[in-house]
Order: sequence, then structure tokens, then C-alpha cells
Amino acid sequence: MSNAEHHSELPATVGATLARLREDATGPGILAVSGGADSVALLRALDDDPPAGGLVVAHLNHRLRGTESDADAQFVAELCPCWPHRVEAIDVRAAAEPGENLEAAARRVRYDFLARVARAAGASWVATAHTLDDQAETILHRLIRGTGLRGLRGIAERRPLVPEVQLLRPMLTVCRAEVIAYLREIGQDWREDATNLDPTFTRNRIRHELLPLLRTFNPAIADVLGRLAAQAEEVFGDVETVVRSLLARAELPRAGRVCLLDRTALADADRHLLRELLHLLWDREGWPRGDMTASLWARAAGVIRGESPAWDLPGGIRIAYTLRVVRIGPVADLPS
Repeated sequence: MSNAEHHSELPATVGATLARLREDATGPGILAVSGGADSVALLRALDDDPPAGGLVVAHLNHRLRGTESDADAQFVAELCPCWPHRVEAIDVRAAAEPGENLEAAARRVRYDFLARVARAAGASWVATAHTLDDQAETILHRLIRGTGLRGLRGIAERRPLVPEVQLLRPMLTVCRAEVIAYLREIGQDWREDATNLDPTFTRNRIRHELLPLLRTFNPAIADVLGRLAAQAEEVFGDVETVVRSLLARAELPRAGRVCLLDRTALADADRHLLRELLHLLWDREGWPRGDMTASLWARAAGVIRGESPAWDLPGGIRIAYTLRVVRIGPVADLPS
């Protein structure tokens, strides 16, 4: 039975959203499929009405659950056999960098894998199956850790993965209950990852304890948080436009790996704009930011404002000013 004969609106919603996010992208697309309910639903939703250029199914075996991980890979390989599959196994524990937690390592390795698959296939987009529930969990997770407006944007519908490859999330308006209902309607099974029940992971406690509790106050809490993310994205977009212009005016020719800023061009900038300017620089330069807290961003902004001569920051980055120039870069290139 084809998707067209089903009553679920999920395939039409996902197809329309993907078409909007792809814009004029040509060539094949990459679908990240773990074997879990969300990604299986994404694949099945697109199977009957695939986007122009076709699809490549990509699955990464993280080797975290032994034979269960191998069974996930086999399950994905047997899904929709008409589409080419790219399956790879990487020991995430062995690939983790010093000080990097397992969740962060898995995310980094997974996106590196998807980027490689996209480049090899000549694809300009990669789609993942993040849902409205994932969006709600992400926002709550960030609120618990102490986020600002930047973090309230949650998961972006579209962002660059690597140059010339976009990462798309066409299921961010679809809730997990819709996913399960759709899969049951079409008689499609999926794989369950037992680690998603492990309460030692904060995100699992948010999913299984906090969100159900919040639904007793407002059953539509996921929709509320999704709207909050969309509104934060709109506001932050305006802020980012201002900050990019500010950086363009203030940035001087760099000295090797060190970025130079003209303090006079930043003299009248509000503190929150300086913090966002620093975020922009960190992202552009690829400096480690996992240990950068709100207080450290504030201290760095304070250096630009002349409140402190210098600060050494996590990841071996130093910010310092002398006379009218702010210098930001690796500690080895900025002697104290």
C-alpha cells in the first residue's frame, strides 16, 4: 500500500517542508537514517514521492552497543532497497578527543561522516529526522544549562554542514506521536536504542521525566517551545545582521592566526552585541567553545571595553588589548 492511500498527513508535511528548505538545490540528497522511529518515518515518507535527484541513505554504526549496533546497520540496509546505502562503522569511544564527552564525540563523528557521504555523492543537502519533540528537549536542555537568546533558537531548520552542503531538518514541526502513528499505520517497524532510556543522560531525563511533567501543565508544551524557538530565530537574525556589519567595520588585517579588532570602531557597541561578535569569531575560526560559559563571554567582552587588559579562555585562546587594538587568538601567538 502506497503512502498516498494512507490518512496520515506526515508524508505531505515532510515533503512540502523539504521542498521549501532545499530551495533550488539539485542532485541527490542524503538521508541520515539511524533505524530509530523518526529517521525511518522520514525515509518512508519520502519513498513514494522522492525529491528530484534521488536519495542516498546514510547510516553510521557508532559501535557503542555491540551486536545491537550491528543489527541497527543491518536493519537500515534492508530498508527501501531501491535507494543506494552508505553504511560505515566508527568506534566513537576511540575517536573521542581528550576531554570530549561521548555524546559530543558521537555528534561530531556523525556529522563528519554525513559530510563525507554528501561530498562523495555530489549532494548539496543532508536531511536528518529531528522532530518537534527534539526541538522542545533541546530548548529545555539549554535553559537548564543557562542559555541566552542564541540558545533559545533551538535546532535550526537549515544550516551549513560544510561549504556547499546544507543540513536540513524537514520534520521539526512533526511531533513524535505523529511519527509513531504513521509507522503503525503503514505497518513499518523500527529499532529501539536502549541507551535512550538511560537516566544518567540529562536529555533522557528531560524526555522521560521533565516533558511529561510539563505536559500536565500544558499538553501543547512542545508546540509552545517550538514557537519560542522560531521567534528567537527571527529576533536573533536581526541581531546577527547588525553584528556582522559591526565586525566588518572593526576587523583589521589579521596577524597570522590572530584576529585584530579596532577598539574605536566598537566603542559604542552594546555589551550584548560584543558578546555576539565574539561568538561569530569563535564560529568562524573554529575555536573550541564547549567550555565557554556566559561569564567567560562577558569577561571577553569586557576586554574589548577596556575593563580588563587580557583573559586566557578555554581551548587555549587569549584575548588582550593594547592601545586601540584587541588581539584574539591562540595563546602561543599572544605572549602575555
